[in-house]
Amino acid sequence: MISWLKTLHDRLESRLSASAAGGLDAPGGRWRHNLHFHLFDHAFLRSVWTNFARVADGVYRSNQPSPARMKRMKARGIRTVLSLRGDMPVSFNLLEREAANKLGITLVSIRLHAKRVPSVETLIALEELFRTLDRPLLIHCKSGADRAGFASALYLILIENRPVAEAARQLHWRFLHRKGTWTGVLDYFFETYDAAHRQSGISLMDWVRSDYDPKAMMRDYKRLLAEGRGRTRPILPLPRARQEVIASAPLPEIVGPEVKIEADPERQA
Repeated sequence: MISWLKTLHDRLESRLSASAAGGLDAPGGRWRHNLHFHLFDHAFLRSVWTNFARVADGVYRSNQPSPARMKRMKARGIRTVLSLRGDMPVSFNLLEREAANKLGITLVSIRLHAKRVPSVETLIALEELFRTLDRPLLIHCKSGADRAGFASALYLILIENRPVAEAARQLHWRFLHRKGTWTGVLDYFFETYDAAHRQSGISLMDWVRSDYDPKAMMRDYKRLLAEGRGRTRPILPLPRARQEVIASAPLPEIVGPEVKIEADPERQA
């Protein structure tokens, strides 16, 4: 029964999100993408829960904003939105891009992942965005828990010169971030850098360019997770069957930067 329901769910989501069916202006497109956005991208939950928080002066984080929330953010002075979900021809991106164009908000996308560390090239591109994007700036992913927390921590280290331990608190359970699962690899990134920084004083981006090996980090974290040590404090040992499942799972591919300017008021002028 559960398997049948999951199959039905996946088929319906695939049908609603199929890029071949066209965008918002295609026949039935707006209805189809709005239904996908609210039902399968879980916008109905985000209508009452925004996961919004201040990161630094003029910089904020949240979950995926709806067009209505984009309008409220514009009224509060937000000039730029940085989406960490990448450029994808599906509901959340199409609706956000349309709203940004209508409201005169700059929208830039770069793709991060909740369960894998970014490539060197992606981190370099992200630093460049932090240093060049106009503020007030909103950083968001889907739920505002993992990718938004990771990027916010990077911002505090790179731009605000905050200590690693302080910045890493952007990855916290109050944002619904879970350290003891695959998403804990984002915490492991900062733990690994912090150890190198304490030893040599190396800056984050110098470490990224010289010592950081995302594939090796994923392998190391996979081993820790299989041993039940997917976070700094030991957790209860996992059952052997679960350890074997984790140990045999293939590691995700580490991909390069995918940066795109989705909406630019200056380009429209």
